[in-house]
Amino acid sequence: MPEVFPFRAIHFAAPREQSALVAPPYDVLDGAGKQRLLAKDPRNIVGIDLPHTPAKELGPPGAYEAAGDRFRAFLADGTLVRTVRPVMFGYRQTWTQSSPGGETTISRSGMACCLETVPFGPRQGGGVLPHEETFSGPKEDRLALMRATRAQLSPIFGLHADEWSKASTVLAGVMASRDPDRTARTDDGTLHEVWTVSDAPTIAAYREGLAGEDVFVADGHHRYNTALNYLRELEAKGRVPPEHPARRTMFVLVGMSDPGLVIWPTHRVLGGMRDYTFDRFLNESGLYLQALPVAGGLESLDEKLLASTDPSVLGLYDFSTGRAALASPVTADPLAGRFRDKAPAWRALSVAFIQHVIVEQICQPRLNGGQPVKWAFPHTIAEVAAIGAGEQTGASTFTTPPQLAIIVRPTPLAAVRDVSRAGQLMPQKSTFFYPKLATGLFVHGLAES
Repeated sequence: MPEVFPFRAIHFAAPREQSALVAPPYDVLDGAGKQRLLAKDPRNIVGIDLPHTPAKELGPPGAYEAAGDRFRAFLADGTLVRTVRPVMFGYRQTWTQSSPGGETTISRSGMACCLETVPFGPRQGGGVLPHEETFSGPKEDRLALMRATRAQLSPIFGLHADEWSKASTVLAGVMASRDPDRTARTDDGTLHEVWTVSDAPTIAAYREGLAGEDVFVADGHHRYNTALNYLRELEAKGRVPPEHPARRTMFVLVGMSDPGLVIWPTHRVLGGMRDYTFDRFLNESGLYLQALPVAGGLESLDEKLLASTDPSVLGLYDFSTGRAALASPVTADPLAGRFRDKAPAWRALSVAFIQHVIVEQICQPRLNGGQPVKWAFPHTIAEVAAIGAGEQTGASTFTTPPQLAIIVRPTPLAAVRDVSRAGQLMPQKSTFFYPKLATGLFVHGLAES
C-alpha cells in the first residue's frame, strides 16, 4: 500500500451533532438538493463543495473564487478549525435497508486518513488501483475548485483486502473504546459517527495492518485524478517538498470483508435516438440479444430480473409503450471477439455489454445514424420511473423524453477486485457503493502551514 499518514484535519467547530453542516458528495446533488441543504444551515459544506451545477462540467471562474473565499472566511471566523496535531478518524455509517423479510440495520466502518499521492497502477508494496473510466468534465470542475480552495473537501472511498483482519481489528478497537466524538445524520437516514484517533501506538498499528496491500478506488476516481493533476501543476512550478500536503490524498479505507459493503445497480436510460421504436430495437438486436416479453411495469421487471439465475440477463423497458422484456446475450462471452485482451471478469460485466454491444453496435449505428445517444445513470427503479415521467433528477438532465431503460443487477464486489488487479477499467458508472461518504466531517487542507 502507498504510505499511510495521519493529517491535520479541518472540520466544523460546531457541537458534537453536525447533521445540518454535512452533505453527500457533489456528484449526487443537483441545484435543488444544494438549496435544501443550505436552507438547513447556510454554513453547510455544500456551499463550498458544489459551487456550480451541474458539476459534470467546468463552471464560471467566479463560482470557484467565491467557494475559495467562503472556505477561507470559515477558517478565519472559527466556523472551521484545524486539529492541533495530525490525526486519523474512525468512521462508521449505519443505515436501515428494506427487504421482503423486513428491515435490516447495516453498518460499515472505515478509517479516514491520507495516502501518499502516487499515480494509478500496481507498484511494489501496493498501489492505488482504479476500476472505472472517468469523464473529463468533472475532473475540470474539481481541479478548478481545488485550486480555489487549496483543499481536498471530500474523502475518496478506498477498499483494501484486509485478508488477515489486522487493520479492521485496530479500527474496531477504537470504536469500542468510547462514544463517537462527532455524529451526523444525512437525508437518506444514514447515521455517520466519527472517532478522533491521535495516539501514536494506534496509528502505528493501523498503518502496520495495511502493509503491502493495494487500495482499490470504490468511489472518487475523478477526485483522485484531480489530486494527481494538482500535484503535477505544483511540480511544474517548482520543487514540492516531500512533506507538502499535496503529496497526500484524503481517503476513507474500508476492508473488503466488511459486511456493510453494499453496491447498488447503476441502470442505463437511453434517449435521443431519431429512429428508435421498441419493435425496431428488438429487430435490430436479434443477432446479439434474445428477448422474452414480460408483463407488468418497471418494478415487476426488476423483480423478475433479480429472480433470474442467469447472471447475464438484463431488463428492457420502453417508456412510450410500457412494454418490457428480459434479455440476455445470444452467445456466451459475447465480448471475447472484440476484447480478447480483457480479463474474463471485465467481459462478464453487463455494463460492458450494454456499452459496447447495445449502444455501439445497435443503438448508435442502426437507430441514430451513427450519432451518440443520450445517457442517464439512475440507481433505483423509482428514479428510472421519475426520469421517464420527465423529472430532472441527480442522474438525468434529459431535455427530450427518454426512450429505453436497461435494468441491471449490481456489479459484484469480486469483479471490482479482479478487474482492478488486471489493470483494466470498467465503463463509467459501473458501481454505486451505498451509502455515500459524507462531505464535511473532515477536510484535508493543501496550503503549506
